[in-house]
Parts: sequence; C-alpha cells; structure tokens
Amino acid sequence: MTTPIPNPPTVPFLGNVGAIDSEVPLLSHNLLARQYGEIYQLFLIGFKIVVVTTYDLLSEVSDEKRFRKFIASSLKEVRNGVGDGLFTAFVPGEENWYIAHRILMPAFSTLAVRGMYDDMYDIVSQLVLKWERFGSNYKIDAAADFTRLTFDAIAFCAMSYRVNSFYSPDLPPFIQAMADFLTESGRRAQRPGVVNTLMRGSASKYQQDIQTLMSLVDEIISERRANPIEKKDLLHVMLEGKDPQTGKGLSIESIRNNLLTFLIAGHETTSGMLTFAIYYLLKNPDTMQKLREEIDTMIGDRPMTVDDVHKLPYLIAVMRETLRLAPTAPMRSAAPLEDTTLKNGTYAVEKNQPIVINIFVAHRDPKVWGEDAESFRPERMLDGKFEQLSPNAWQPFGFGMRGCIGRPFAWQEAQITLVSIFQRFDLVMDDPSYTLQLKQTLTIKPSHFYVHAIPRNGKPRLLATPSTILSQDQNATTTSSQSTPSTGADKTVPTQPLYVLYGSNTGSSEAFAQRIASGAASHGFRAHIGTLDSATGRIITDGPIIAVTASFEGEPADNAKQFVSWLTSLQGEKLKGVSYAVFGCGNHDWVSTYQRIPTLIDTVAAERGAQRLLERGAGDAGGSDFYDSFDKWEAELWQTLRKVYRTTEASGEGGIKIETVESGSSRAHLLRQPDTAFGTVVQNRVLTSPGAPVKRHLEFVLPQGTTYRAGDYLAILPVNPPRDVYRALARFGLTAEHEIAISASGPTSLPVNKPISVFNLLSGYVELSQPATTRELRILAETQNSEASMNALKALTPEEVVAKRLSILDILEDNPDIKLPFEKFLEILPSMRVRQYSISSSPLWNPQHATLTISVIEAPAISGRKEPFLGVASTYLASLRPGDKVQMAVRSSNAAFHLPSDPSVPLVLFGAGSGLAPLRGFLQERALQAQAGRDVAKSLLFFGCRTPSEDFLYSDSDLKEWAKLGIIDIRPAFSRSTENSQNCKYVQDRIWNDREEVTEFYKKGARFYLCGSGKVATSVKEKLTKIIQETQQVDEEEASNIFGRITTGRFATDVFE
Repeated sequence: MTTPIPNPPTVPFLGNVGAIDSEVPLLSHNLLARQYGEIYQLFLIGFKIVVVTTYDLLSEVSDEKRFRKFIASSLKEVRNGVGDGLFTAFVPGEENWYIAHRILMPAFSTLAVRGMYDDMYDIVSQLVLKWERFGSNYKIDAAADFTRLTFDAIAFCAMSYRVNSFYSPDLPPFIQAMADFLTESGRRAQRPGVVNTLMRGSASKYQQDIQTLMSLVDEIISERRANPIEKKDLLHVMLEGKDPQTGKGLSIESIRNNLLTFLIAGHETTSGMLTFAIYYLLKNPDTMQKLREEIDTMIGDRPMTVDDVHKLPYLIAVMRETLRLAPTAPMRSAAPLEDTTLKNGTYAVEKNQPIVINIFVAHRDPKVWGEDAESFRPERMLDGKFEQLSPNAWQPFGFGMRGCIGRPFAWQEAQITLVSIFQRFDLVMDDPSYTLQLKQTLTIKPSHFYVHAIPRNGKPRLLATPSTILSQDQNATTTSSQSTPSTGADKTVPTQPLYVLYGSNTGSSEAFAQRIASGAASHGFRAHIGTLDSATGRIITDGPIIAVTASFEGEPADNAKQFVSWLTSLQGEKLKGVSYAVFGCGNHDWVSTYQRIPTLIDTVAAERGAQRLLERGAGDAGGSDFYDSFDKWEAELWQTLRKVYRTTEASGEGGIKIETVESGSSRAHLLRQPDTAFGTVVQNRVLTSPGAPVKRHLEFVLPQGTTYRAGDYLAILPVNPPRDVYRALARFGLTAEHEIAISASGPTSLPVNKPISVFNLLSGYVELSQPATTRELRILAETQNSEASMNALKALTPEEVVAKRLSILDILEDNPDIKLPFEKFLEILPSMRVRQYSISSSPLWNPQHATLTISVIEAPAISGRKEPFLGVASTYLASLRPGDKVQMAVRSSNAAFHLPSDPSVPLVLFGAGSGLAPLRGFLQERALQAQAGRDVAKSLLFFGCRTPSEDFLYSDSDLKEWAKLGIIDIRPAFSRSTENSQNCKYVQDRIWNDREEVTEFYKKGARFYLCGSGKVATSVKEKLTKIIQETQQVDEEEASNIFGRITTGRFATDVFE
C-alpha cells in the first residue's frame, strides 16, 4: 500500500502555479520542502511534477538503471536557442549528443584544461588589474565582475576569442541577452503555448535575444575560418574532430548549438560559485583567515603556477563547501524508465513522471551533514571526510553520463581566481549586515552583493560602512572613507590622524564612535571613521586607533568579524608601533559573555605589541550608567590623547554651523520613495482590551528580495513622535517649515551641505527622548544661563536623570533661561538608532510578508511631566496605517534561536507579553508543517500576561487553532487572575508548578526557547536550575553548573529590555 504524495492546495485551472515565485522559484521550493518534507507534488498548467528534497530520495533517483535525465519544460524552451546541445539534448533519441560527447570529452580532461592555465591566468589578471586601478572606495558588483571574468575565460581559453569585457563599463550584449533569454525561457515554460503566442512583445524580444546569442557564435566561427590558428583549442576540436565510434564529425548546426551551450554554461555557473564563495568567506572570517594563511604559506607573493592547482587542500574544501550550500544549478530533473516506487514502496511514480531533485535542500540534509548543515564549515570536506561521504551526497555538477563536462575547467579557473584575489586584496562587504539574496535564471547567484577590494600592505583606508543598511543614504552609489572635510566651521584643519573604528549591529557603538569622530577636530585631530572590518590587515601607526565595539552573545558584530579573526591570528609583536584604546558596549545580563569581544581586542592588541593609551572602558546597556560611563571614558580619552600627541583643545564655536536657507512655507526635503529598503504596512490592529497596556499586531509586505526565517528580527528605522518634535521646535523658536543647511568640521551623521527642513531633521536624524548624560549636563552648565537654572542643573544628579528619564529637551523646557544654541543642541544629541523587533510569523505562512507583535510604550512620565512618556519606535509603529512605507531590514538572530530542521523535535517555549512574538513564528511554522502532513511534535508554551480577557495574545485565534491541531499545550500565568492559572502569577511560577512536564519534555530531547526581558530570563533560568537541584539532589552551585552543561545547544534566548 503506497502513501499519497502531498501537495499544496490547488486553484481551479491554475493548480499550484501561484505557489511558485516567478522571480526566484528556488525560494518557494525551499519553503515547500520545509513545510511538506521529503517529497511533494505540484500541479502546474498541463502537467504535474514530483519534487524530492532529501539525500535518500536524491540517491535513489540517481540510479541510472531506473531513472534518466528529464528535459524539463524550462529546458525545452532553452532548446529554442541551443537546440540539441550537450545540456539540452534528448537522450536517448538524438544522435548528435553521443557524437558531441565522445568528441568533446577529451577537450575537457584534466590534462587538456591544464594546458589552458596561461590563458586563464591572463583573464584573471585583468580582473585583478581592474580592482587595483579602481581602488578601495569602488563598490564592486561581485556577480557582474565574476561574470565578466568567466565569460572572457571560456571564450579565450576554449575558442581563442577575446571578448575584452573588462574594457567596457557595461556587460557584453551577449550576457544581458543570455540572462533575458534564460529568464524568459523559464517564464514561457509556466505559460500555455497559446499565451506565449499572443504575447507578441515578449516573443519578439525573445527572438532578438536568441539572434544576439547566435550572432556572437557565428562571429567566432567565421573569424576562425577566415584566420586559422595552430592552437588545438575546443573550437578546433569542434570543427575538425571525428567521433571515434562512427567517424562522423559535428554538423555546423551541432557546432553552433554546442558552442552556444559552452558560452552559456561555461561561465554562468562558475561566476555564481565564485560570488557565493566570496560571500561565505566574508560571512565567516575565520575560514577566510585559514584560507589566506594557506595561500600565504604555500604560494606567498609569487605568481600562482599550474603546478599549484589542486595543491591547496583548504581552498578545495572552501570550494566544495560553497557548492554544497549554494549549488549554482540548484535543481535537476529525472524520470523513471518504468512505473516504480520510491522509498521502499512508499510513494508510487509512473513511467516518465518528471521528478525534480532539489539539490539545494538535499545538500542540507542533517542525516548526511549533521545538525550544523546550514553552517559554512569547510572542515567537513578535509582530511578524507569528503571521500568518505555517502554516494551521491554531493551533486553540484549534475550526475552520471549527463553530468557537467566542464567541471575540470571550472575547478581550475576558480582556484586561480580565488588565490589571485586573496594574494592581493583584503575584501570587505559594502554592507556588513547583508544577508544572502538570490537571483535566478536557470542558475542562481547572489543579488545586490557588493564588496570593496583593499590592496594588501597599503596605507590605512577605512570604509565607513554603516552598521545597518537602514543608515545608508539611499542615493549613495559608493561607500568611502569618511574623514574630516576641508570645509566647515573650522578653517584650520588638524593634521594629526585619528582612526575611529566601530563594531555595531544595533547602532549604539556606531553612535559612540561617531561622537568621538565628530569631536576630534576640536581636540586637534583629523578623524577617520570606519568599521573594524575595514581595518582588517592594516597596521596603522601614524595615529591612535580608538575602537568602540560590542559583543553579541559573545560574538563580534557583523562588521567586526573579519577584524577579530585577523587580530587573533597575529603572532609575535606584529602590532608594535600601534597605539590604541578600546571602549566596549555590553549587557551584564549575559554574564558569561559580557564584554568578551572588547576585552579580547584590548588584550590581544597589547599582547601583539600595541601600546594601550588608557584602560578599556565598559558600558553596561543593562544598567543605569550606560551613557555616563562613556562620557567619563571619552573625557579621559581626550585628555590622554592631547597629552600624548601634544594637540591643543580648540576654543569657541562647536563642530557644526547652520545657516538659514529659507524660513517660508516651502519645504526642501528628500521624499522617501518605495525601493528595496522600504516595506509596506498591510495591517495594524490592537490585540489587547481597552485599559490594558497596548499590544499591537502589524503585518508588512517586505522589501523586494528580502527573505527571513522564523526567529529573525525586523529592524525598523523610526521617527520621533511629532509631539516631541514640536516641543523642540517651540523651545528654539522655529517653525516646522524652517529650512537649514548644515556644514561640519568633522564626520557627522547629520545631513550636510544640503537644505533640510528642521521638522524632518528633528524627526528622523536625532534621538530626542534619550536621558541626558553627565557630559551633556556639563555642557548645559557651561552655557549662558541664569542663576536659577545653574542651581537647578547643579541639583540634578546623573542617577536622578536616568531614573526619571530626563532628556536634554526636558531639561531645556524646564529651564528656559539656558541659552543653548540650536546647533549645539543638534551636536550633542545622539543619532537616531534602529530598533530590532522579533518577527512573529513564519515564511511558510507567506514568504513576502512578516508580522510584528509589539508593546506600545505610552506611560505616565516618571519625570513628573504632564505629558506621558512615548516610546519612539513603538509610537511610530502604532501610528502606521495600511499602505504606509516603512524603512526596514531583516536581521538574522542568533544562530541557535531558530527551529531545528526536524519538526519531530519537541519544543518548550517561555515568553511574557510581546515576548510571545518569535514563539508565535515557531508555532505557526510547526502548525503549517502539521497541516502538510508532517510528523510534528507537541510544544509546551509557558506564557505570562495579566488576565485571560485583557492581554492573552492570540488566545482566541492562532493559539486556540493550534491547540486543536494538537501541536501545542499552553500553560498560562495570569498575574492579575491567578485563579485561572493554577494559582501561578508569573511564568517562572508556572514552570515550577509544571516541573514534571518540563522534565519529561527534556528527556524527550526538547529544545528550549526563551524570549523576554532580562528579568524574565533570569527568573526562568533560576526555576529551571531549581528543578535540577530538586531532581538530582545537588546544591545550587552544582545545579547551575549542570544547567550550563545540559542546555548547551538546547537552550536559546532572545533577551530585550
């Protein structure tokens, strides 16, 4: 008895067409695999496909005695251009394939490809020369330049034809026509034939693209016949070669078809592999450091030679691991030779039934690759492990007799390219927070992936890439080093360099670094500001280095990973002559990893010979003196730097100047236009009852090309509440229509040298509600004011300011006699920060949409002011209406804070209030998997709120439905209605009450996830430790140690304040 193959719900006449994204079909298939598991079927217009996604089924359909390559509908359309070329021929059935395969196979042998080395090196040198000449500020489109490289290489090495694409700013017409041709072929495959006929515009463009492709092919053939050469290249073999079995040569039509096949397949897949390799190496700097060490050790500064090919084991491992995670041809098709079954009779498939193998997903099967299958780890390909893999586990080049004929060519080309690049350059991402986006034709490549190539051993050149894409100027086309400009308020430009480096994900460290850089000129320094990664490999000795960075669960920020990896790899006194200081941001709630990265940088730098200018500073975001601790450290920093470098403190005017441009009714501001950084509000509704603290559910259409996983964050760039903006305008006697232009004597996060309305400036560029720091109080005291105001300022203690959350604006309103200039007000305000919210949905629900579940902060001001305190981001989000545009970006959460790939693993979830957000995403994904027929374990949810009727979020909708589905057991704790929750007031109380169930879930192998405040996290951990103490009869200290050991890899937290 066979099992029916599951499929998504169908639409009449269209079937499952709507289930597949037309731009990047692979993403839809990946989500379907996560939802339906090892196999599913899709009913498309006029035909059905079966899709398999696991190693077991991949291996089974790789049996060439039972299955053959199937030319899928998209490849049938590609035949309109390439005919019966090697990749698209019907086998058996078309004799030309057999003749061409036997003639051309020797031309791509390892020995033959070895003879192409010099020509390959020639083309790679052109890429290197371009990057050197354009310099480190040039934003490189990695996929485009690797496409140039591989296209030029196949044309020159195989056909002795120079395309010279590096000598033109635009890609060759062939490449654009090829991309359009492949894309349209895929779309034509999804449409009925009559529709393709009626779409005359598309059909005409399609034929034009085919003609563009064939015109180059004919040009290459004509030039060779007119000017024969002695070189026995691939084109020579095509023109002159004879089939050893039949004695036949290739017909002119077969030559044209296969020449075009090689021009397409010979560059498209390799350029994708190279781009993915750079991406994964930059995202995993420890692997890049190992690769660089291997290249430096085995090749050094000498040119790579043909004898070096295949001699760098770690490089080979990097390439294999890249193709495991990103097989550039991510899907292939097969069909049974006869009626058969799969998986020992479980699933029945008929003869010639198209079976699509999702290599992309199968390459992540935990059965073969382990629980870290999603991680980039080249070590899994080293020391004989690759050779010991199960048969068919690694299939990026296809399979069997229809496998890629050009694999040796691509393998050698990629080695030369990667060695040449890392010999000469340090690479950094243009946007360190970039997460992989895909573009797809028949192959896949990273989309919108840009890098900078910094020549090694050059002068210091820092790239001030923002800590988040949301901080970038949407109109900027390049990212450059930011240094003190030669124009501005101070006409005397300091000459002593100062390098300010930051590692920041959420913006706090970047804001502190910006403050140091902005104030540098007034202390006699010329500041350069950049990310820590931008200084990777740079030994800077002509000025002090100030590093401001944070730890994220013990790991570096996204834009500091490469630097930390490089720093920790140094030996001896490599940093002798370097002077530095470090300030670290952290949160004491993360006891075991608090200040780990700042401490590491500070310690290692000193051990490697650098001179520490002053003791490391530490700011605790979980305490009340976060900003004050930086103020004190910064004051000591400037005092130390002036003494060591003998600079003088500038007196008089501040760092920025303002001139009035227009104060009439018109506004001059840049309108925010919808682009890839903007999402759209779909829904914004209240989840709680009147009178309860407001919780809201928001749904967004994500920016185009954005993907996410359950558990990830949505970073929002908010604006200040209009009420607070108008308060600031009134305090300084300005109107909302007032326009100004700002000039600055140092790096600033404010918009400079262009008109902007004061309302927009105060709305979006500065924080108006942040508590004043000791430094800012001192500045107010030094400003002209009355005796009464001076006394009021003297009476304020830093502790009182933090406790009452008194902002600079609050203090200025309470003390109207303080004559603080508006430009000074702007100068001392911190920059607007992004806020990260846990996504409360799963992409299985809707891959283009994401939801947030937020608490709206509107509470009586503890400062005693009449107006309530308004949370900046939550007030902004609460005000949004459907259709509004919101600047946003998806940010990955901690790697551990994602669901296990196996849905049969139980979950124990802890959350309170809006801490339910990511847990809802987890449960939504599990529910959809259960509805798709997968084996889903039950989850235990501990949730805390006030009462069942006020704020039991989603209790009458999602949670109720999922409980009926049998995937969740809800254990609430009602703080104001304990009689409805087993007399348990808080989550930790309910955990203790239900400790037997918690223990039972642990024994079943459950994963534990917690989302909530630091207080909730501490209380939950204490109760779990107490359970261990009781069950194992040990003291508290031993129970704590046991907790740490047994929860490693099984307990993930997402703590917020």
